Amino acid sequence: MKILLVDDEIELVSAMSERLGLRGIEADFATNAIQALQMAGEKKYDLAVLDVKMPGISGLDLWKLLKEQYPEMKFIFLTGHTSQDDFKAGTKTGHNYLLKPISFDALLERINQSISGSPEREG
Repeated sequence: MKILLVDDEIELVSAMSERLGLRGIEADFATNAIQALQMAGEKKYDLAVLDVKMPGISGLDLWKLLKEQYPEMKFIFLTGHTSQDDFKAGTKTGHNYLLKPISFDALLERINQSISGSPEREG
């Protein structure tokens, strides 16, 4: 399983990448959408974990670009902003949402659910 983590908080994504690696999951990270698009073009990822609110290209805009280019890729969204709009966006896209600060165990559970095709839910 190959995962692309995208968040402008480098400490968060580097720690998540390292912890996933200890569990045998290949996880690369990017700190912005441009870098993520470049990495996705170089390697086939099964799943992307995207921060919703990032400077420049947002996680939702990045999701649209990745989904168009890589229709088989699965997605999980991270947000520290628990506004109604964020939840509406997650429901509209039908993808998983996790609220920051995230629990690593919750992330791991969502990754496994997404890859196995289990029903997705917000929260």
